[in-house]
Amino acid sequence: MADIHFDPSTHPHRRLNPLTGEHVLVSPHRTKRPWLGQTEPPQQSNLPQYDPQCYLCPGNTRAGGQQNEKYEHTMVFENDYAAVLPPPGPPAPPAPHPLLTTEPVQGGCDVICFHPRHDLTLARLPPKDIERIIEEWCRIYKKRGAQEGIEYVQIFENKGAMMGCSNPHPHGQVWSLSAVPSLPATELSNLRKYSLATPPSDAPRGPLNRSCLLCDYVHFEATVAQDEGRVVLKNEHWVALVPWWAIWPFEIMLLPYKRHIPSIVHLTPEEKASFAEILSRLTIRYDNLFSCSFAYSMGIHQRPVPPKSDAVPEDQDEENLAHLHLHFAPPLLRSASVRKFLVGFELMAEPQRDLTPEQAAQRLRGLSDVHYLEVPDSADNVSATQGVDATNS
Repeated sequence: MADIHFDPSTHPHRRLNPLTGEHVLVSPHRTKRPWLGQTEPPQQSNLPQYDPQCYLCPGNTRAGGQQNEKYEHTMVFENDYAAVLPPPGPPAPPAPHPLLTTEPVQGGCDVICFHPRHDLTLARLPPKDIERIIEEWCRIYKKRGAQEGIEYVQIFENKGAMMGCSNPHPHGQVWSLSAVPSLPATELSNLRKYSLATPPSDAPRGPLNRSCLLCDYVHFEATVAQDEGRVVLKNEHWVALVPWWAIWPFEIMLLPYKRHIPSIVHLTPEEKASFAEILSRLTIRYDNLFSCSFAYSMGIHQRPVPPKSDAVPEDQDEENLAHLHLHFAPPLLRSASVRKFLVGFELMAEPQRDLTPEQAAQRLRGLSDVHYLEVPDSADNVSATQGVDATNS
């Protein structure tokens, strides 16, 4: 039998996510099969600039009865239906069995309205307005992270009804908890193991001059592996890429690449401006992919809470082993309405994808920096481009 050369764009294989220790099965040959699954006509979205029935628009009354201020930029308030409640809470009852334990959790949940306009998402906002959102993220992260008993602050955004977002007004959330949740705890554990076990390379280094898993990874992607094509966007300080181990079709990891940065409060003004610029360009590309308001869940992973004081120098603080990064998990695969679900093998064994990360990055990289709604005759463009490549991706 003749030798067969392995081709990652053709042959099935598994890829390891070193942040979680989990694998994803990649089956690129399956992109050649005809699509006989769900197809739906795209839903047009014509939102007003102000909706008198919206709980988040300026001056309106929220579901809990509180009235919003007539804000002009961002607005933050405590969630009227918070998932966790502030301390003190009751103690846990005795476990009826060692396998059936209960751990009380306290904390708080904040909502941040990105902009007073009901019809504008991150993709439609100028970078200066996104900078204001970043400043609010920093402010809430510092405020909540300094509260007694808070061990973790999670900043995230759910965009789109298919991601469970109950209100289209542009907004995100911040949940603060008395325990570090499972996924970031796993990432932090693997970052620590890597820093202790891996000799330093030419990449930027973490605290105590040790290696950083994400510094090493993004340095490789941004310099050595450029020809492999997983980088979608890069500016002066940040890289947006489809990670080697991506699960979702057009998943993105966004992270700084020039130095080790533990959290958003460690960013310089220039790095914040660069952050806003690449967030704008990335979300525009997402919308342009299927000419729709592209759905996703986004979350910021970083140091669980900010430093409590300046007593420990930054490069000596072992808690700074975290490397700031954002995960974008979008469900859309073939059109504005056809989603990828984790089902069957993926629920019972491990995640699987057909479109390779390299192919997904190429698709995103080739899109315009101009939002499709800003293009002349965009209404005609929407009808012509919805569902593009519906049998080929």
